[in-house]
Amino acid sequence: MIFVALIHYPVLNRQGETITSAVTNMDLHDISRAARTYGAEAFYVVTPLAEQQELVRELVGHWTSGVGGTLNPDRKRAMELIRVCPDIQETVTEISLEFQCRPVIYATTARVLPDQLSWEKLRKKIEAPGSMDVLLLFGTASGLHSQVLDQADGVLEPIRGTGDYNHLSVRSAVSIGLDRLKRYFDPSI
Repeated sequence: MIFVALIHYPVLNRQGETITSAVTNMDLHDISRAARTYGAEAFYVVTPLAEQQELVRELVGHWTSGVGGTLNPDRKRAMELIRVCPDIQETVTEISLEFQCRPVIYATTARVLPDQLSWEKLRKKIEAPGSMDVLLLFGTASGLHSQVLDQADGVLEPIRGTGDYNHLSVRSAVSIGLDRLKRYFDPSI
């Protein structure tokens, strides 16, 4: 099983300072849709701020039990994947309780670091017999704080394009990452 978590704390701002970033409506919609498309079990929005947690619950409620879900059943199905947690440890606890597993945690970053795992190698691990369950951590703002990277079971290599520009939106990074992990490649291509 694959789980996605969007981390709002601890993350970095452009100056490298530790911050708590704000939840954005667009992230909720787009990441939940990617998670549903690629078969993720759940999408966790991780923020310690009670007001932000309540905002997420209100937005999700509009689409899952309010008029939004009636008008757009496809969006409802995607938004039903969203759960809210105050921190990463609570996210792991929630996964353990709801899905009866302890996921291996992989953090993502746009930075090149030693010993990063390729997306292809992680895909092969997931596809192997007796495969592991994975929680993917994606950072908001200017990325995950080093303490998150250090506490993860592994850190994935950056998603690279064709040039030297590397500043994807987190929504794009989640979609590309899930595609790399869940899509079955035709070796004849």
